[in-house]
Amino acid sequence: MASNELGAPSPRQLPGHIAAALAGAGGGADSAGRPWAGRSLAGDDAKIHNFENDDGTASEAYLAAVAALRKGTGDEAGVVASLATARVFIPIVARLAEEAEGAHGLNADKQADMALVTLKAADGRTAMPAFTSTAALAAWHPEARPVAVYAARAALSAVAEGAELLVLDPGSGFTFVVRRPAVWALAQQHGWVPSYRDEELAEEMGRAAAGFPAVRNLELAPGRGVAALAADGTMAAGGGAGPELQVVLYLEDGLDAAGVQDLIAGLQSEWSRNVLFGERVDSIEVKLRRAER
Repeated sequence: MASNELGAPSPRQLPGHIAAALAGAGGGADSAGRPWAGRSLAGDDAKIHNFENDDGTASEAYLAAVAALRKGTGDEAGVVASLATARVFIPIVARLAEEAEGAHGLNADKQADMALVTLKAADGRTAMPAFTSTAALAAWHPEARPVAVYAARAALSAVAEGAELLVLDPGSGFTFVVRRPAVWALAQQHGWVPSYRDEELAEEMGRAAAGFPAVRNLELAPGRGVAALAADGTMAAGGGAGPELQVVLYLEDGLDAAGVQDLIAGLQSEWSRNVLFGERVDSIEVKLRRAER
């Protein structure tokens, strides 16, 4: 039977505990708790970072996790776990403020503030770039200033900026996308289990589907967008930005096209009201199969 991909994920309201973590951790601030906004290009603000003895190279744990992912001996959960203690670099760029009117009606000097960089993902959502090394950041944007933060702080800043994705090393040999549920888990310094391996989530979704007689069974699997394409053309089984979760529905015979669409819409409505689903699922696609008699 056919595969039915649902639309682009809609923005989700932050759960209370995540909003509290954001408020208590300083929100869009650096590792010292200083706000990103309003920075100048002079004095202490021009320092690259505050991490002592940091040579600007990527975390060894992150590199090892990515290598395992690309070899097929690791997974994307391992990559996200490696970020729990990793330092990353957030790019900030100069943003020219409005000219102020000085004495005698003359224009005063323009002020340069520093601003976080955000991106637009293919599905329209806001994404925040982060870099595992200063070299990767410089190759992407030579004029951006790297500010070192722990990845958990970067995740909090992403939430504060309304970004649902954290994109690691865009434009490099391998770009890894941390999706919204993993961003939230990282921001709270909690472990993360991909939705397609989440047994508790499968049970919740199965209970919701039990209210639809045409659904005989339900299975969760990795979506087509889980895989990521490296610059050398090889694929890795994780880090992609597309549909993360594939929901396989085993249906009774007898439903026409309209009935199938109504069924999927009803299921989506039921799932969307579930708190666990809202927190742990980023994007889904539905695959339909005929139930065996």
